[in-house]
Amino acid sequence: MTRVAAVDCGTNSIRLLVADVDPATGSFTELDRRMTIVRLGQGVDRTGRLAPEALERTFAACREYAAAIGELGAERIRFVATSASRDAENSAEFTAGVREILGVEPEVITGDQEAQLSFDGATKELAGRDDLAKPYLVVDIGGGSTEFVLGADRVEAARSVDIGCVRMTERHLLDDGAVVDPPGHERAAAIRADVEAALDLAERTVPLTGAGTLVGLAGTVTTIAGIALELEQYDSEAIHHSRIALGQVRAITEHLLRSTHEERAAIPVMHPGRVDVIGAGALVLLAVMERTGAHEVVVSEHDILDGIAWSAA
Repeated sequence: MTRVAAVDCGTNSIRLLVADVDPATGSFTELDRRMTIVRLGQGVDRTGRLAPEALERTFAACREYAAAIGELGAERIRFVATSASRDAENSAEFTAGVREILGVEPEVITGDQEAQLSFDGATKELAGRDDLAKPYLVVDIGGGSTEFVLGADRVEAARSVDIGCVRMTERHLLDDGAVVDPPGHERAAAIRADVEAALDLAERTVPLTGAGTLVGLAGTVTTIAGIALELEQYDSEAIHHSRIALGQVRAITEHLLRSTHEERAAIPVMHPGRVDVIGAGALVLLAVMERTGAHEVVVSEHDILDGIAWSAA
């Protein structure tokens, strides 16, 4: 048994998982799991650089995580950085800051590596389930990119494309730096057009219509699941492996796109950091479900973070 710390630093959030892991037996005991919205990808799509205030928010979270890792005595740490730091011109500044705080070199992974880790984290628990047909199509909707991974017992095809809730919001829903509420039909249609073009690109590598089960990961999907389940507060156990129908996703997406900031913020399961980006993220999920022909999405709370922990062990 090895005590590991996994850090997933994405475009919108940074997350920590500390767990005792034994790959030989498949044993996995979670000790600490937390998430902080840092919006590292703020403005990257427009400027190509990580903003100073975004870096400071991220480094503050890293300092908090370093304290937790030290307290729990993790033997190994793996820090994985995804879309925003991959795209930025000043990624070296980010790398140096993380190294100083956590004592490890952040790995700025490729989209394909990101997809593999997401698949591993999401599907290890699904093995042996008779009610979920293979192959799985794992879809990880992040802040800057979305990963598509198709496989049964191993990855058969994977592709990362540049559509995510933060990127789509900044590209289409900002007016003089402020999010337009509600966005209106034309802006929503522009997001949908970008998403459809990205799905065309993904489909060159990953067959999108032949999967037995669609598995959805990350904050957009889990938030929509919480809304569909009418939870009075965010409940990971209730959300994990819930099955949300296409009709529910469509109705929730339409509602979010008609809502104001205040109305979205009042939704019980809504994290404050997702209020402005959830509409764009919901559009991505809806487009994916309609393109794949999936009647439902199986929601997983276990994703790339869990894949990082398995790999660290």
